[in-house]
Amino acid sequence: MNPANELKTWQQKAQAQTELLLAHFLPSESQVPHTLHEAMRYVTLGGGKRLRPLLVLAASELGEANQNAVEQAMAAIEMVHVYSLVHDDMPTMDNDSLRRGKPTCHVQYDEATALLVGDALQTQAFDVLSRPTGLPAERQLAMLSTLAQASGGRTSHRPGQCRQSHESG
Repeated sequence: MNPANELKTWQQKAQAQTELLLAHFLPSESQVPHTLHEAMRYVTLGGGKRLRPLLVLAASELGEANQNAVEQAMAAIEMVHVYSLVHDDMPTMDNDSLRRGKPTCHVQYDEATALLVGDALQTQAFDVLSRPTGLPAERQLAMLSTLAQASGGRTSHRPGQCRQSHESG
């Protein structure tokens, strides 16, 4: 098989796996609050390149990885990414009306829902990553700390967004 085709096949399988993991770890629309959970699923499922989970999976294949930890990390990192997109699309930031070919969260629902969806996705990411995996506690805490730093600390996208919002405001 052609190496480019092998990579494409691997990528498609990993994207499908990510979609299933996200569907599993996100709250059901039938759970209260219905609209919040519906909106979380609306923005997270059904699209995207899933680059960050692909990188998690690729790194895990370099050694002996704990499958539960890999799957939880794949879902958690994508949830953090989607939360950042939801917040970034809001009128107070970039005011985008389309994401992945469909109305953004604040357009489809409203601004308050979009804000809550972003917050809930970030919280859900940390919930997912903190669930038991069979890894030593120190290693799992290190994963949580890394995600926290990457999603809100000095090494995250937040300082750039802060500069962007002050330069445009």
